[in-house]
Amino acid sequence: MTLLMASAATLACGGGPVAVIRPVPRPPLHEVAATVLLIGDAGEPASDGEPVLQAVEREIGTAGARTTVVFLGDNIYPGGLPDSAASDRAEAERKINAQIDLARATGARAIFVPGNHDWDNGGQEGWERIRREAQYVRVRGGDRVSFAPEGGCPGPTVMDAGARLRLVLLDTQWWLHNGPRPEHPDSNCPADSSGEVMDSLRAALAGAGARRVMVLAHHPLVSGGPHSGHFEWKDHIFPLHNLVHWLWLPLPGLGSLYPLVRGSGVSPQDMQNGRNKAMRQQLEQVFQQYPPLVYGSGHDHNLQVLKGTSAEFLLVSGGGFYGRPYPVTSKGGTLFATSAKGFMRLDVLTDGRMRLGVIAVHGGDIVTEEFSLWLTDPDPLTGSSPP
Repeated sequence: MTLLMASAATLACGGGPVAVIRPVPRPPLHEVAATVLLIGDAGEPASDGEPVLQAVEREIGTAGARTTVVFLGDNIYPGGLPDSAASDRAEAERKINAQIDLARATGARAIFVPGNHDWDNGGQEGWERIRREAQYVRVRGGDRVSFAPEGGCPGPTVMDAGARLRLVLLDTQWWLHNGPRPEHPDSNCPADSSGEVMDSLRAALAGAGARRVMVLAHHPLVSGGPHSGHFEWKDHIFPLHNLVHWLWLPLPGLGSLYPLVRGSGVSPQDMQNGRNKAMRQQLEQVFQQYPPLVYGSGHDHNLQVLKGTSAEFLLVSGGGFYGRPYPVTSKGGTLFATSAKGFMRLDVLTDGRMRLGVIAVHGGDIVTEEFSLWLTDPDPLTGSSPP
């Protein structure tokens, strides 16, 4: 269900009318200084070829060698990378290999950000599994593939892509994890308390200079998906499908308990939860002082673009594997939202502008850019104007 197509009429849905934004053409490749592809929740690729990853590979072919692919967490479903002797180890390797090998085959730079499922879905082995996954990614990926932040550390990890762009990477599951995690004194992390992380994040944003800043993590600040309490009728009738994807056992009435419990905030993975709220409030306090251009995340398995109140734009790009549509509704500030699978492309131009494109994958070779937007005005140092 697409809430807003760039060429469609204005549509009201849940959050009220959403302004129509005219599509903007892609710039010539020689005007692009760097390209970033955001793809989250890609950890359940089809065994016979994943349509979303195949579309990403084709997109890298059009974007050139200056491309960075950022996998926004939940890189291995359901519980990260188990021990080498575990019965499900080979299947976990297959899932992460599909993503690593994409980068190796194309020559793109790739960064893997942790998600809650990489942390054993919040289980007691989470810290061990996230360190194991990072080591595996480093060894198989080579020099152009990285995992950040590493070691279960919250970050931030700062990576500059030339003089125009700064990526600031966070492991937001560190805040929400119920099991062991790196904390003083059992930690080698540069920052291992909420206060230290916020101080480091503030410094990373303040020190960006003329670079555009993208803060990238797994958990969103705002979302119109199930993690913010939005469910569809199927979730009330077939609640067990949310736990086991093939289990379509109808439980009308009783099934409504699942959305009600989720909406109560019992899980730290949901935005109604107190720990989740506290994490987001801390991040937003820093962003209000030093606003990044983009805060990008996954977690909800859909594609959303919102105008933020702290970060200028909030992106949810969690459609990393092809499957059933994932419910979504508009929120305050929603510019675009679709339940389709896919990813997002951000082009940083040599004149300082940044263009966003939202690319939906409908299966097979049906891949369309369904929304596009200039995120920035021209760089005042160049005085150039958008085409």
